Amino acid sequence: MIEFQKRTLANGLTVIAHEDPSTPMAAVNVLYKVGSRNEAYDRTGFAHLFEHLMFGGSIHVPNYDEPVQLAGGENNAFTNNDYTNYYLALPKENIETALWLESDRMLSLAFNEKSLDVQRKVVVEEFAQRYLNQPYGDIWLLLRPLAYERHPYRWATIGREIDHIRRATMEEVRAFFDRYYRPDNAILSVAGDLPPERVFELAQKWFGEIPAGGFKPDSLPVEPEQTAPRRLEVRRPVPASVIYIAFHMGDRRSREYTVCDVASDILSNGTSSRLYQRLVQEANLFSQVNAYVSGDVDPGLFVVTGYVMEGVPVERAEAALWHELELLCTEPVGAYELEKVKNKFEATQIFSELNVLNKAMNLAYFEMLGDAALIDTEVAEHNSVTAQEIQEISRRLFRRENSSTLLYLAESAE
Repeated sequence: MIEFQKRTLANGLTVIAHEDPSTPMAAVNVLYKVGSRNEAYDRTGFAHLFEHLMFGGSIHVPNYDEPVQLAGGENNAFTNNDYTNYYLALPKENIETALWLESDRMLSLAFNEKSLDVQRKVVVEEFAQRYLNQPYGDIWLLLRPLAYERHPYRWATIGREIDHIRRATMEEVRAFFDRYYRPDNAILSVAGDLPPERVFELAQKWFGEIPAGGFKPDSLPVEPEQTAPRRLEVRRPVPASVIYIAFHMGDRRSREYTVCDVASDILSNGTSSRLYQRLVQEANLFSQVNAYVSGDVDPGLFVVTGYVMEGVPVERAEAALWHELELLCTEPVGAYELEKVKNKFEATQIFSELNVLNKAMNLAYFEMLGDAALIDTEVAEHNSVTAQEIQEISRRLFRRENSSTLLYLAESAE
């Protein structure tokens, strides 16, 4: 159990403190509840652009990385559909360096044309290198708009079109920052050998004077129920054809998510899993297979993928994937198999909680989902999943009319 204390400052900033006397390090995590789901259809990629802009310096700190390095720390960030996360780990004696840096860029990020132009070019180059010029890089640029018709999950975090970032103006960038990068839309979590009262005292010192933004959550369009199968076939100069099949499923806070997470582990968690044993080892249809859940705040996707072996007809490989999904619908999972994936999940969770930075990040994440205390219920929730639940939800999900299939074919494929 991860013990923590939580307070909300007058400006709306949620502060979580976890005391961990086992480490000389402290972790500081700032989560902003903004991701690609908060962008406009004709102005995408802004949340990811800000992941870069936030390291471009604030009014009082022109170089963010330098003070972190001088304090013996490391830092990084990531953006996804639902939130943007900034994190640091450094010796606990230097924790105020981290809080100073994070509070200063929350209050007074440096906006200038030079910084915007530099980061705009960095993101445009990243878009080109990682998504357009890399083998398989555009898969999610194709799969998302295939699976979603209305919801902002239609586009990837990098953005829908590269020109959206190229054309981003200073006025648009400032407006995005002023709306989302406010204390009342953020969660600060601190883990380390520090008493919670000290953490709250320092949070008040460094963040307490930042004005609240009067934040109100966005009203997002609801994705309509899918009623017919969707398919897209493309050809690319890649070494092997790959099949992606996506099914709409419940959101991260739903019971359905937990059941689907267990089901995905049964299918593809490790070399003893069903898909690997049957489709890679025995049938030799795929070189690699995977099944996973997106875990989005709004209803997400259950995705099954496979890289087809050379010479194997794609139709045969796709049929084999469907056969394995249909078995989940028709045959209850055995007790041993179910217990095995539950034990794996529990071991993974316990191992992740040994790291002070992971704890800070996870506490902020679960608070974003609704309550940081959920961090302590994950294992019990997974352990309570039954074979009957897996079968029932598989029947509901793994239907042709709920599927979006991307056939990403090698140009040499028959």
